[in-house]
Amino acid sequence: MPLDGAFLRCAVREMLDKKLIGARVDKIHQPSRDEIIITVRTFGGAEKILLSAESSSARVCLTQTAPENPQQPPMFCMLMRKALGGGRLTGISQDGLERIINFDFECTNEIGDICENRVAAEIMGKYSNIILLTKKEGVWRVIDSIKRVTDDISSVRRILPNIIYELPPREERLCLADENFDCGKIGEYLAPFGEQRIAKALMSVFEGISPIFARECAYRAARDTEARVSDLNEDRLEKLAFFLKKSAGYIKDYNGCTMVCEKSGKPKDFCFVPVEQYGAEMTETHFDSPSELIDRFFGERATADRVKQRSGDLLKTIMTIYERISRKIEVQKQELRDCADKERYRLMGDILSANLWRAEKGMSELTAEDYVNGGEITIKLDVRLTPPQNAQKFYSEYKKLDTAEKMLTKFISQNEKELEYIDSVFDAASRVGSGAGSEAAIFEIKQELMSSGYIRSAKTERSAKAPKTAPPLKFRSSDGFEILVGRNNLQNDKLTLKTALPNDMWLHTQNIPGSHVIIRADGQDIPDSTIVEAAQLAATCSKGRSGTKIPVDYTLARYVKKPNGAKPGMVIFVNNKTILVDPDEALYERLAVK
Repeated sequence: MPLDGAFLRCAVREMLDKKLIGARVDKIHQPSRDEIIITVRTFGGAEKILLSAESSSARVCLTQTAPENPQQPPMFCMLMRKALGGGRLTGISQDGLERIINFDFECTNEIGDICENRVAAEIMGKYSNIILLTKKEGVWRVIDSIKRVTDDISSVRRILPNIIYELPPREERLCLADENFDCGKIGEYLAPFGEQRIAKALMSVFEGISPIFARECAYRAARDTEARVSDLNEDRLEKLAFFLKKSAGYIKDYNGCTMVCEKSGKPKDFCFVPVEQYGAEMTETHFDSPSELIDRFFGERATADRVKQRSGDLLKTIMTIYERISRKIEVQKQELRDCADKERYRLMGDILSANLWRAEKGMSELTAEDYVNGGEITIKLDVRLTPPQNAQKFYSEYKKLDTAEKMLTKFISQNEKELEYIDSVFDAASRVGSGAGSEAAIFEIKQELMSSGYIRSAKTERSAKAPKTAPPLKFRSSDGFEILVGRNNLQNDKLTLKTALPNDMWLHTQNIPGSHVIIRADGQDIPDSTIVEAAQLAATCSKGRSGTKIPVDYTLARYVKKPNGAKPGMVIFVNNKTILVDPDEALYERLAVK
């Protein structure tokens, strides 16, 4: 991972420069399962220290973000508050360039005695952990950890309450920040690695350096990130030694750091030194603050992961609702097929009524002429009932099935419309991306399902602060007309029924779940070319986006109405025309207003 021990040394240096030593613990929060935020109050104001043990985004830094906290604090958070609440930060330390940062606190225990507690943040990928320690009889003992490590998980090192804290196994390697570099020493260090790549050899020699830094060293020395140790001549060794010495200076007295991004703006990598290895393929952003870079890099990734997880959970919930309604429809259709026998019960009632003179109480059956189909028919009778009562029983069964047939037909129609609505919700949820407005879009879809009674709202969700509502997607046609596209059913309703003016153009895929699309007329005649582009956007933002020749209906917004009691996003319209178009992702990107 790019967050190596060297970069963490820069982050620690920044915390010390901000005079965090002596600060008092003000608040402690645990916004997610593997994250802790400790707010300390200094003479200059409050500072937030973020400790994360997430396997994909483990980090330690100062942060300005204010993530949403759970309504009920987790147990580890409560324990941290009990152990550190009101305590004074007395030290921040790192052993060499190991990825372990220790925060020492002077606290008061429950009986009023002064005690020493420590939070050890171990930043080690999937083995990352946040461990709360206390000093007893000169040794550090574990109070608890955000991830407990038992014998079943690791036979080498356990992390459990009340055991003596031991550092993880450590390889004997050199510390980049403490070395004096010259060509001779560098040659001696790398000589045993022969045909290995320089980058890999450097990571074997030095502790606490990341792959991107090791590749940068190889690039600065040989202008090739894949260069091998055997390729190092005297000139290249001098360049390598010079760059390593300069890098050691960056660690001791950081003067900025670099984040490397793809052309699209997606963060790719970062380092505590300027990065040249990517050339023009990537863009670089300079940060004066290591914590700001870490917060930006992992914050965006964490947001994307959180959106992906919430979107996946939402899709799973919607699919469960869809399957439940589908099963209900199948059961109702089977019951409707069973109602096909209703005429047979009426016929038997009529025949029995016509032959009451022949029937007697106690008879188990009666054979009589079938005046409808011809021939004879044998009617089974209930021996406990009189002949008129038996006839009435057949009529009652007929009436029950006739009523059931009418009701089932109605229910099936309602449930099929409901299934169509849930299909539209699923389509909207499946189009939630990871960019701006994604969390708000997920929240809106969940609120829509809650308001419709499909899912229950937990107390924490009812009291949670709603994210800022994302606006509709905006596009600009080739002719200069503004095109608005709804993100979900609630936004579709608002866009069509409140935002759109009577002479604006409304578009929607025919009989296919998708977004409502509005072309703002602004008092002008809308050209056919803009209608075609808007129709392509409607097709792209629909369930039919993977198909071709998608039919799209369009009409003026004045002709679109919402029936009373209709589900969100469901409307009726008249005076419409239909156009066949192909979805176009390239057009979507080209016309989008960023």
